[in-house]
Amino acid sequence: MTRRAFAAFFLLVTLVASCGTLAGSPPPDRAQQGDARATPCKGTGDDFPGDVKLARCLTEWFWANRFGQSGETYRPITRFVAYEGNDGPDCGGQPAVPENAFYCPYGHFVAYDATWLKAMYDRMGDGAVYVVIPHELGHAVQAQLVDDFRYNVQRELQADCYAGATLGGLIQARALRAEEGDEEELLVNLEAAGDPTDAWWAPDAHGTPQQRQGYFAQGYNEGVGAC
Repeated sequence: MTRRAFAAFFLLVTLVASCGTLAGSPPPDRAQQGDARATPCKGTGDDFPGDVKLARCLTEWFWANRFGQSGETYRPITRFVAYEGNDGPDCGGQPAVPENAFYCPYGHFVAYDATWLKAMYDRMGDGAVYVVIPHELGHAVQAQLVDDFRYNVQRELQADCYAGATLGGLIQARALRAEEGDEEELLVNLEAAGDPTDAWWAPDAHGTPQQRQGYFAQGYNEGVGAC
């Protein structure tokens, strides 16, 4: 996913019959109308470091605009930490684990295992970056709003919805462009991130592949208000 070659993002891709469709052109969002030249984000996302940097910058730009439209102020994350294996930062006394990305409310930062994310990027395409980073920053948004989820799966699926809304809004604003095949990459990454069973009550539940795809599609098609 780059600024260079947007043809038609999510070309009417059917996720799962029960999950709906990602429309090729998301509904207009007045909060995100504009020109990509107005963003503070530099670079084209030509490689893994570039895509990571661009995904973080554009996602926070999107949320700063959204909060501003509501008369609120978005609080940017304080750190964006790349780590490897067991060398990640603690979060409230809990150590980081390999092959993971997370938002930490203690310090308001996002961290990710760069080796793990790069491996997904190499194996499944740059869609990995544009799923993982907007999802984790979605948790940073939740921390600034009412966070009264009874189950972890509710929190995670809303973050998927936020990630979809972010991408839809960025495309609507012409701040992000996609290449042929990006829709398949995103679906593959969402499927790979799903839980193997529908144990929605589990404290670490994130949702099944179908649920994650469906909530992502809901955000993309209908915007933040649907999340």
